[in-house]
Amino acid sequence: MTEGNSLGVVLVIEDEPRYQRLLRTNLAMEGYTVWIAGNGHDALEQVYVREPDAVILDLRLPDIDGFVLCSRLRHLTAVPIIVLTALNQEADLVRALDGGADDYLTKPFSPAELLARVRAHLRRQQSQMSPDAPRLSCGPFQLRPATRELVVTLGESRTVRLTPTEWRLMGEFLRYCDKVIPHEQLLRQVWGPDYQGEHEYLRIYVRRLRQYVEPDPRHPRYLVSYAGIGYALHSAPRHSFS
Repeated sequence: MTEGNSLGVVLVIEDEPRYQRLLRTNLAMEGYTVWIAGNGHDALEQVYVREPDAVILDLRLPDIDGFVLCSRLRHLTAVPIIVLTALNQEADLVRALDGGADDYLTKPFSPAELLARVRAHLRRQQSQMSPDAPRLSCGPFQLRPATRELVVTLGESRTVRLTPTEWRLMGEFLRYCDKVIPHEQLLRQVWGPDYQGEHEYLRIYVRRLRQYVEPDPRHPRYLVSYAGIGYALHSAPRHSFS
């Protein structure tokens, strides 16, 4: 929750003092209010108390596995979660994004790049929560901007609260209802120009959205993959081309 003239409140979950100092200094100089949690239990408490606008999460913590903590945080808050870690294997990236992270940056890192990612996530979050944002719909799917909810009307109607990245990606699919959107266009619009070629991000989030929009996510008929081209959200069921 933004405080005073601050650009926003950032909760940094990091146990190493040198990284705590580095992150606090750079974020504060940029204009953010910074709170530090040195372990997972403190982080969970501060999410309730501080109501941060963004979270920066190290995966190696002394008390709680970072991947487990990421999932817990995602159930507690819809704000952007940026993982900052020394773990640089693709399997770690996949596991973190599957657990609810919105972004993944490895150590050693560029403070300028981290700040750019924080700015981008907060800017997108503010724009998508604007009361002037239009409602988007495609067949049985509708987005509610005021609450960042997806309404799915397949048989009985149900409502799903989306994370910031899920919201942006679903918004692109609804905006181009029944049209195939190229992979690179989706990456550019949802994550930004620096994410061209990061197809793993896209695959993971499409898989998550299919859990919401498909009667059988293993056999998608609404959110369809077109191999080598991109994805499309259809207003009526189709056969997958993947």
